[in-house]
Amino acid sequence: MKKDYVEVVYNNIDRPLTNYPNKLTKYLFDKYELKKEDKLLEIGCGRGEFLQGFVNLGIKGFGVDRSDNAKKICKNSEIKITDLEKEKIPYSDEYFDIVYSKSLIEHFYYPEKIFEEIFRVLKPGGKVITLTPDWKNTVKVFYEDYTHRTPFTMNSLNDIHLINGFDDVKIEKFRQLPILWEKNIYNKILLTLSYLTNTFLVPNNFRKYKWVKFSKEIMLLSFAKKK
Repeated sequence: MKKDYVEVVYNNIDRPLTNYPNKLTKYLFDKYELKKEDKLLEIGCGRGEFLQGFVNLGIKGFGVDRSDNAKKICKNSEIKITDLEKEKIPYSDEYFDIVYSKSLIEHFYYPEKIFEEIFRVLKPGGKVITLTPDWKNTVKVFYEDYTHRTPFTMNSLNDIHLINGFDDVKIEKFRQLPILWEKNIYNKILLTLSYLTNTFLVPNNFRKYKWVKFSKEIMLLSFAKKK
């Protein structure tokens, strides 16, 4: 019997739920000055832990995905089953204040279609926040997920936003370690060293832990607006 992608790749044994989604969503909420009662759509919401993180901050959450796994966590959010390879986002024009995705756009052969749809459903002044692996730093492992289709660099991620009508595009390399998000001189030095070496010096017996994986995995974090 064929299994769902989320059930296989994001199963609770290999990738158990943690408090990380709450930390990331709070960081993004503050960084990009999001507002309570904003309507946020997560495309590719998967299990729903990041969408629920935003909801916990007072945002109105909506999600689309190929499965309805997110309904188990997002009890008070509208989740719609949608195959974005074949279908449009099932919402009307200019409906959302924010569209968020994490580890999604690299799964499409034609991600420009996704950005066209994001632009359509965003209100004027709406924000798009995207996280995707940095190709230059994940080239050796990118295709370990066989569903990965289109890798992104800072330049290509910037271009796809501009081509599809977005303004004020900001892109940065991003480590998935909350300790590095704090603004102090020690963390700035640590973050710089981590980018230069693309790893942290840790014993081999610690490399199995999720935080070590995150320390080596560099994402691209992008933000843009629809004017």
